[in-house]
Amino acid sequence: MTQPTTIPRRPIRPRLLDAFCCQGGAAAGYKLAGFDVTGIDLNPQPRYPYRFIQGDAIAYILAHGAEFDFIHASPPCQHDSECQRIQGRDHPDLIAPTRAALEATGRPWVMENVRGAVPKLRTPVMLCGAMFGIATYRHRYFETGGGFTLTPPEHPQHLAPQAKMGRPVPDGWFGQYVGNFSGVDQARAAMDVPWMNRDGIRECIPPAYTTYIGRAFLAATEMGAAA
Repeated sequence: MTQPTTIPRRPIRPRLLDAFCCQGGAAAGYKLAGFDVTGIDLNPQPRYPYRFIQGDAIAYILAHGAEFDFIHASPPCQHDSECQRIQGRDHPDLIAPTRAALEATGRPWVMENVRGAVPKLRTPVMLCGAMFGIATYRHRYFETGGGFTLTPPEHPQHLAPQAKMGRPVPDGWFGQYVGNFSGVDQARAAMDVPWMNRDGIRECIPPAYTTYIGRAFLAATEMGAAA
């Protein structure tokens, strides 16, 4: 008599939409946290390491965002970044339309941006590299919605000096990897983004930030048991 065979079921990973994904810094953190990641960006992203769709992120959120369990959005930060203001360049402000699209999905979400955008973000949570043992401070701000809330880790005092914008990073200092910075290999190692080039690094979220966010979401939901 043939004995029945028990085939272990493969856990179903919660689906994560990574909107305005660029080269995938945020995506790598969510993947590590246990998500099945899909990225969308208006521009081609040949370095993006996961499933990728080229298209308008806001339109895609409106059309398909409700199909995902969690949505991360990083609308372009150039409108509010210090570098772009110094250079006098003009960029669209997509924070409000992105929020409206996210809210229309009925799904939990997080929207990230830079310090210059804080007045437009609603009670954002700040994450810093020092919270995660990363040798760059890189403050980023996260607005949450759709029933998801986030409590940040303790923010350590900034004890290491930070190199000036775009300058080489001496031993024991923290890097400021923005603009046309030097030390791409150093930045890759510091932020754990070995697949990225300079263009991706200067704007990316270190994956440690979104690993923390993703795990916080899973811990607060029943999906955490399946991830």
